[in-house]
Amino acid sequence: MNKLVERFLSYVAIETQSDNESSQCPSTAGQLVLGQQLKDELVAMGLADVSLDENGYLMARLPGNTNGVPTIGFISHMDTALDETAHNVKAQIVENYPGGDITLGQSGEKLSPTQYPFLNGLIGHDLITTDGTTLLGADDKAGIAEIFTALAYLIEHPEIPHGDICVGITPDEEIGRGADKFDVKKFGAQWAYTIDGGKVGELEYENFNASSATVICHGVSVHPGTAKDTLVNAMNIAAQFQLMMPQDETPEATEGREGFYHLTTIKPGIARTQLHYILRDFEKDGMARRKAFIKSQVEALNARLSKGHVEVEITDSYANMAEQIAPHPHIIEIAKQAMHEAGVEPIITPIRGGTDGARLSYMGLPCPNIFTGGYNFHGIHECISINSMQKAVDVIVKIVQLTAQSAK
Repeated sequence: MNKLVERFLSYVAIETQSDNESSQCPSTAGQLVLGQQLKDELVAMGLADVSLDENGYLMARLPGNTNGVPTIGFISHMDTALDETAHNVKAQIVENYPGGDITLGQSGEKLSPTQYPFLNGLIGHDLITTDGTTLLGADDKAGIAEIFTALAYLIEHPEIPHGDICVGITPDEEIGRGADKFDVKKFGAQWAYTIDGGKVGELEYENFNASSATVICHGVSVHPGTAKDTLVNAMNIAAQFQLMMPQDETPEATEGREGFYHLTTIKPGIARTQLHYILRDFEKDGMARRKAFIKSQVEALNARLSKGHVEVEITDSYANMAEQIAPHPHIIEIAKQAMHEAGVEPIITPIRGGTDGARLSYMGLPCPNIFTGGYNFHGIHECISINSMQKAVDVIVKIVQLTAQSAK
């Protein structure tokens, strides 16, 4: 087993699922457990300024061996998503994938190219999958393994010129808090790349503008035995509101640059029911229209109700990083050239989501996103190609080399 795979398997074995109900940072203790393991690994590799703070932010620096080269960084996150359990992850390796269905442990689940046609492009690859009972955690422990493996390669090959290379591993990215306590000044890079994308070749420097809307439906709770003309069921009001939302502007009905409204959670109750939506749009004007629309639906429903009422709270989450990346085109050109030299065709695509890099770009650290080689993130059918992981390592090393060359 090569070191890249060994690292990855050791990381996914530690449960680091974040928790959006927690107000702590990190939101779960397992992230500090993994953080300490990663810190020890960086210390053993000989990196400088290795630190893991009480909030779970891990930073380190590989000192440069060439003067006059910009300081760049690479960033990943240690938490995993909430969509499926991450308890007791049991990864399995499929060597030289021959095509066809892949049985996932004893779960009765399978990975099928009928459902997931991308598998047809991975014939001959060595794959890592789940056992069908948990997510895998390639998002984003693959990114961590790839960054660390690239660092080890650079240490083993001192003939490769480079400036200072900063490493940042964040907590709680999956619940939108990964950049909350990130110290850009301490990190020290002029620009960075998040290694947090999907299939080989993805290079992303545009993402959704993101907001959230909490719609609160107020009713009146009365004992059902005496409820005639007095009980107002907030859940019925909530159902009316959801039916007023556009059914063709949801994640499952949109693609590409199309935005959406997404009902993510419901907290039901007779006296009070809460609907939580996320709103996404690539354009500022489009996001403004979405926020105005959801407010107008609240007003329309209130006008119809004879009893009970509805209110909405809207919060902005992050903005499209494109306008922060645009003044620094060399960052993208270096990444594109690095991919070409590593035998990878760049796929320039907008992120239908967000990364820590989106927020960090607005905090003074331009930060586009690069692939990890994974697929089906956040679910029991998550998988990753070991061959593609190695390509990510190669691209990281090439970025380092090209950054040094561009400084001459």
